[in-house]
Amino acid sequence: MKRSDGRWAIVVPVKRLAVAKTRLAERAEVRADLALAMALDTVAAAHAAVAVAQVVVVTDEPSAAEAVTRMGALVVADAPDAGLNPALVHGARAAADLDPRLAVAALSSDLPSLRSGDLDGVLEVALLHDRCLVSDADGTGTTLLAARDAGSFTPRFGPSSRQAHLDSGAYDATVDAAPSLRRDVDTPDDLRAAVELGIGPATSAALRRHPLWVPTES
Repeated sequence: MKRSDGRWAIVVPVKRLAVAKTRLAERAEVRADLALAMALDTVAAAHAAVAVAQVVVVTDEPSAAEAVTRMGALVVADAPDAGLNPALVHGARAAADLDPRLAVAALSSDLPSLRSGDLDGVLEVALLHDRCLVSDADGTGTTLLAARDAGSFTPRFGPSSRQAHLDSGAYDATVDAAPSLRRDVDTPDDLRAAVELGIGPATSAALRRHPLWVPTES
């Protein structure tokens, strides 16, 4: 497989909304609306990044598939249906089928504050390493895993994924990452922190749709 020419495919996994973000709100419809909105803001930011040639969304959620398709993303079903890491590998293979020259990076779908320029900055650093990671705000998880060669894309998301990726030989590019790339959202406290950073239009609209639900202190 050819090495990257400096352009990237970003793989974003989107869960079924019925089981997404269970710690974020009590009401299922609020969780689903926020989860979809955050995914749309994440995909929009990735799609607008200069270094990104293709965004691949791996999902079996019809509403998410329809929305991101309109945004220009390629949607692939979670054919492996065997958990997050196989889904990401499946998405990376779909990207490689489109253009084997593209480097590949997995990106969390819950980054409503993500700015395109911040993603570009880290992807530039990632070109200097075979594989690299960006840790989440808590320092234990991973929001971005990048590989210059799609063939060496070996995601190990799950508990303590930052350490798992480090143990696999990935370079830690967290020091080069802006807060918008690290602020994933699982809880009301996380969402409040994202709001302070500035959130995308879809997430802002979702919060306006739920005026009785605010990310208060837990």
